[in-house]
Amino acid sequence: MNHHPPSQVGRALTVVLGAVPFAVITLLVFEHWSPLARWDQSVADRAASYGVGHEGVVDFWQVVGAVVLPWTSRAVIVIVAAYLWHRRARLLTFWLLTSAVAELVLVQVVEQIFERERPAQMLVETDGFSYVSGHATAAFVMAGALGVVLPSVRGWRRRFRLLVLLPVIGVVWIASGDRIALNVNYVSDVLGGWALGLGILTATSIGFGLRPGLRRRRRRTPSDGDGTAAPPRAAVIVNPIKVGDGVAFRRKVTRALEIRGYDEPLWLETREDDAGNAMAKQAIENESDLVLVAGGDGTVRVVCSALAHTGIPVGVIPAGTGNLLARNLHIPLDLDDALERTLEGRDRRIDLVRVHGDGLDTDHFAVMAGLGLDAAIISDAPPHLKKQIGWTAYLVSAAKNINHPSVRVTLALDDAEPIERRVRTVVVGNVGMLQANIPLLPDARPDDGLLDVVVIAPRRVTQWPIVLWRLMTRTNRTDMYLERFTGRKVEIHAAVDVQRQLDGDPIGPGQFLSCEIEPGALTARVPKRR
Repeated sequence: MNHHPPSQVGRALTVVLGAVPFAVITLLVFEHWSPLARWDQSVADRAASYGVGHEGVVDFWQVVGAVVLPWTSRAVIVIVAAYLWHRRARLLTFWLLTSAVAELVLVQVVEQIFERERPAQMLVETDGFSYVSGHATAAFVMAGALGVVLPSVRGWRRRFRLLVLLPVIGVVWIASGDRIALNVNYVSDVLGGWALGLGILTATSIGFGLRPGLRRRRRRTPSDGDGTAAPPRAAVIVNPIKVGDGVAFRRKVTRALEIRGYDEPLWLETREDDAGNAMAKQAIENESDLVLVAGGDGTVRVVCSALAHTGIPVGVIPAGTGNLLARNLHIPLDLDDALERTLEGRDRRIDLVRVHGDGLDTDHFAVMAGLGLDAAIISDAPPHLKKQIGWTAYLVSAAKNINHPSVRVTLALDDAEPIERRVRTVVVGNVGMLQANIPLLPDARPDDGLLDVVVIAPRRVTQWPIVLWRLMTRTNRTDMYLERFTGRKVEIHAAVDVQRQLDGDPIGPGQFLSCEIEPGALTARVPKRR
């Protein structure tokens, strides 16, 4: 089992959802899907015919095109990044610049790979290849980036954000429409540019572990006690690979505990051969009043499993890039905010899920377990790429597994009659939200005493956009592509061996998983309600 997993399950599923639109559009374009090809040609013919008879309109769109150049969109990003740097929002600054550079490079790479010729009857002269539209991609990335940044800037009222965002969205349409009106790009080139922009923003957002909001609450000092009670004791379990500057992290956590009246904390580091189980048991033996765990979802899962039914509160300090349990418990991803809101928070009883299967000892998970495509992406990510470029390696694995074969499974929920499905993946969740607020299981709650199950079963690559739309719009309609179920226990039997995962840990191929809810098994320290 992989020891220090990045939040692989959430990242893998989110990467797939972000990359699928571009992969599908590209496949349709270069497989010459006839409905799309006819649409492209029809629009191009009409644009050319109209432009020949309306030179003034062509001149207008040329002026527009000169204003909404890709470099204009990139310049806007640089200006906003400079403003954020001035505001000391370093993470958002680097994310913006990384997204802009990724857009610039990837547009050139895609154009050179596919070398698609431009429409034959262009109304203006231009160089380069047609797929993808650089104007559309740059404008989409700019609009999407500002959509993430503006809600995170303190002092920008919602009305003002809308006054900025609405024109920016309009720029996306204008920049894209300009390319079609001048007949220098096909409609599919623009759609491909939007999809590429979506993929870039999804990937970079996951990489930087973004969350909305930079606000920090004023630090509250503890009230003076009478000195008769012993100060509370905390244990801090740390995955050292996930915590970059360990010295600074330790100093900051120790100080946060000290000013809130805690005794000197017990510091415990996970090891390559133990992701946190022995450390959690040592915290129990130390009679800790609070256990803080800093690591990825894999480390959090192991610690939570060991502390199940002990009543000792567990506070999650996000240190990975996924942090799915933290996100679903509304714990901020900023270290200062997470410490303040956790240490001054409340205790909440949440569920854990007991799981076992063929070749798997009885275990627990707190977030999600999966069988099929999501586990295959986690398992197939090249180890050397993961070491060199981290989460980006999952893009390689997602591309490799885009046509992951479906498998016939039998699902048994509680005492109901088993049902059979042919699926790409089955995910069982205790919580529902992935990165970027993607509602994989929108009705899942960590304390509702129920498991939520999603069955994803597109038959062809071209059906993935339907699944994506269903997920993003939280559509509850059941069809052959996506189904959701709830229950207290679910057993999954696959016809053949398929990959499986628990909270991002690959657990090897198998044919069976059994998941059963344990209501209120874990006491979690979460932010107070506002």
